[in-house]
Amino acid sequence: FRVNRSILKLAIPNIISNITIPLLGLVDMILMGHLSSHIYIGATTLGATIFSVLYSFFSFLRAGTTGFTAQSYGANDTTEISYSLYRSIFIAIIASLLILCIQNPIAKLSIIILGGDDLINLTITYFFVRIWAAPANMLLYCLNGWFIGMHNTKIPMIIAIIINVLNIAFSIFFVIVMKQDVVGVALGTVIAQYCGLITAIIFLFSKYKNYLIKIDLDKLLNINKIKRFFKVNTDLMIRSILLVITIAFFNSQSKKLGYEVLTINSILLQLFYIFSYFTDGFAYAGEALVGKYIGAKDSKSLRSVVKHLFKWGAIISVPFAILYAVFPDTFVIMISDDSLILEEIQAYYIYMVLIPVITFAAFIWDGIYIGATASKAIRNTMIISSIVVFLPLWYFLMPVYGNHGLWIAFLGFMLARGISMTFFAKKSIFQITNNQ
Repeated sequence: FRVNRSILKLAIPNIISNITIPLLGLVDMILMGHLSSHIYIGATTLGATIFSVLYSFFSFLRAGTTGFTAQSYGANDTTEISYSLYRSIFIAIIASLLILCIQNPIAKLSIIILGGDDLINLTITYFFVRIWAAPANMLLYCLNGWFIGMHNTKIPMIIAIIINVLNIAFSIFFVIVMKQDVVGVALGTVIAQYCGLITAIIFLFSKYKNYLIKIDLDKLLNINKIKRFFKVNTDLMIRSILLVITIAFFNSQSKKLGYEVLTINSILLQLFYIFSYFTDGFAYAGEALVGKYIGAKDSKSLRSVVKHLFKWGAIISVPFAILYAVFPDTFVIMISDDSLILEEIQAYYIYMVLIPVITFAAFIWDGIYIGATASKAIRNTMIISSIVVFLPLWYFLMPVYGNHGLWIAFLGFMLARGISMTFFAKKSIFQITNNQ
């Protein structure tokens, strides 16, 4: 009971905040899906994909900060708790300036990769507006990761709700009232991100002022801490890049099969994201709790929390699979009322049902590995899943089975992640308390 209570205390705020993320994606797709052409859905999806790939290079700022902070929290090392945040913010500022300086080369590279048609022109228009949210996005990675590592998931919940509610409101205003299509959606994101950053800073100074100690450059740039910071975060960066590139590759292959297929797969991916954000609530709880018990070298509690996390993952997956099986049309109609899409997507309903059952283990393990800062293992499992499993399945199946082959490859990728992380767990997770 005690373990479940600890998990739920951290997971429920994460789930509530995560619910607002797919709602935002759904609203954006609804706004674009009811314009004059379904090309707007594709442009928004590809634009979001560019940022997913771009931010994947720096998403370690969230995950790494959580892992380091949670372990310092478990070890009751108050000084290192502060410097976990400081080092992360330092890297985030540099990364933000870099992104803004090279935005034109990033756009040109995106055009080369995605192709130069009407769809990509709209996508790049979206890109040049949304890119100005990069500094806010980077700093929010740091602050949210630190809050979670401090076992406070309520603050990230409030921040996420504020960001996504404002994003939805601004997007509706700019698209419906101001008639700005993809520009309106992007502008809504930019304004909302900065509102969220201001909120996070207010919470930091009001709730954790005691941790905002004077910066000692020798401690900030401690060579051993910096080496571990970059070692762990480089592995996490590689893992994130491979994950996002796999999804980006999935989207680019969808585009090659036609705009209708791209729209269908965009809708199905939104349903994938809805489930993932629910499951990620427990993964984030796992990051905080696993990090705490590893920092405290409490092997018994570590094993107990891992076992209970997987129970919750399984419990979440079953009702999602049932809902997707019984009410598939309801979910699709919410996103698009295009009669052609509604007809053709029915052939792919089976993947809606399989998504929760096949993918939940990968999401739960992600949280466990991040909390343990078992970065080498999580990197290696992603290499196996993306390069050894996904690419061969895509290469052999898509030419024969088209979009069905593409989906089988993607689900094979997610299944491989769960299986490979299970295989590596004994050495990477459960022996780690004995090695520190």
